[in-house]
Amino acid sequence: MRNWMFGGVYGTVLASALLAALQSEGEQFTPVYDALWILVTAVASGLVHGYAHHMATHHTGSATVRWRRLVTALGEEWPVVVASLPTVALLLLAGAANWDEPPVTTAGLALNTLLLGAWGTVAALKSGYRRRSAVLVGAADATIGLAIAVANALIK
Repeated sequence: MRNWMFGGVYGTVLASALLAALQSEGEQFTPVYDALWILVTAVASGLVHGYAHHMATHHTGSATVRWRRLVTALGEEWPVVVASLPTVALLLLAGAANWDEPPVTTAGLALNTLLLGAWGTVAALKSGYRRRSAVLVGAADATIGLAIAVANALIK
């Protein structure tokens, strides 16, 4: 549950930040290129995070045991990649349909804000929070997405 929640929030925030950062600002919109960069970054982040966890909890033992622990640590990071997939799918669809960049970025940031709210709400419910409190946790998580959207608007 913890890896699922951490990876979901981390991957969604990562995808939002990259979506905002990859805006072309007057240059040609390249949604497929952007989608691939988001996916590559999510995979790299998952691998690095899993490796860092492995190294932080490194124990002595045979090489086989160490490799098995490393593979397990890396495998536990799949939610980071999965959480980036809605943004990747939106960008691939935008490329196929030849959509303009501003509405795609807005839709992606809005989608990810809703997903952050959902991640927070579901995780809180699974942790034993009552519905009202869980929705408040979800709203707090959604605030991260709103902050990225506001930062994107102010910076661009």
